[in-house]
Amino acid sequence: MPILNRAAELQDEIAAWRRHLHQNPEILFAVEQTAAFVAGKLREFGVDEVATGVGRTGVVGLIRGRAPGRTIGLRADMDALPITETSGKPWASRTGGKMHACGHDGHTAMLLGAARYLAETRNFSGNVAVIFQPAEEGGGGGNEMVRDGMMERFAIEEVYGMHNLPGMPVGQFGTRPGPVMAATDEFTITITGRGGHAAMPHKTIDPIVVGAQVVTALQSIVSRSTDPIASLVVSVTKFNAGFAHNVIPEEAHLAGTVRTLSNAMRDEAEIRLRQIAEGTATALGAKARVSYHRNYPVTVNHIRETGHALATAAEIAGAANVNDALDPMMGGEDFSYMLLSRPGSFVFIGNGDTAGLHHPAYDFNDEAIPYGVSYWVRLAEHRLAAA
Repeated sequence: MPILNRAAELQDEIAAWRRHLHQNPEILFAVEQTAAFVAGKLREFGVDEVATGVGRTGVVGLIRGRAPGRTIGLRADMDALPITETSGKPWASRTGGKMHACGHDGHTAMLLGAARYLAETRNFSGNVAVIFQPAEEGGGGGNEMVRDGMMERFAIEEVYGMHNLPGMPVGQFGTRPGPVMAATDEFTITITGRGGHAAMPHKTIDPIVVGAQVVTALQSIVSRSTDPIASLVVSVTKFNAGFAHNVIPEEAHLAGTVRTLSNAMRDEAEIRLRQIAEGTATALGAKARVSYHRNYPVTVNHIRETGHALATAAEIAGAANVNDALDPMMGGEDFSYMLLSRPGSFVFIGNGDTAGLHHPAYDFNDEAIPYGVSYWVRLAEHRLAAA
């Protein structure tokens, strides 16, 4: 079955919601206006229960079917990014330094469209919980909603997420069972040497030289410490030291990220990073202090639920337009916390030939709306088949 006629009919209206959200981006947990817009629409649609303040500023709407039954959750993210927009669109951000550069405006609008349809038809038994999450972009809002008891409060048994993907044609879907997005750990390394006059380096322990050696040595974690088949990223993204041309500083500061697709690799990467930083510094007469923060976990799709997701996508787009072995991505996603709490799956929907995610010229492609709405509706109806 292709996209729903009703989804196509609603496309312009849903796009208008999306563009309103795009013009008014909010960051992390400070999504009060967005959450109010979402809650207002859900009440307007006749959703049976609308809960606000879940996981601080999240919104959950509960839509009851024609008969009692179990509950599944469908999740969208609401927050924007601290980026200045350059898209030039008529609906570009009206707030300087903030924009929807990852398409969360589109995710929210598509799930609102699905909620409207499901509240109108209720062609299912049980309940659909539509989940609108804050702070995906680094704040761990998914974890906050889980910790707030959302799964238990709404008796959610399965949970599903969706993200747009630039470069994938509109009308296509893709995912895979197992790891689909990476754990996103962060580290800082403080190297302490002995400062002094730049003309007398022999009387100092230069932390910049030590830091440069550490940066180089860290590359061996990927090239020499791990299986070449395994997926691992170790990137140093900050190197700060010094304040004058003629002074060797006392300290240098490095920072970066480690991305992995398994817990075993995550453990090994942290161990090797500490050993290399501390050992290299010691060998050169300095000291290294490592701070390692484990951020979002690996996003792991459950096998059975991913099968349901792929079958639904094939029904909407046709089997030829569904990639069931999509390459894992080394970006992170805090839907991972929900998948640790309940079985489910995370899929990607094509955004066409657009600027990439987190790019200042990015914009969600409104042509994807009917496909996303249809996917959500059919997934809910299939997982909660009416008696």
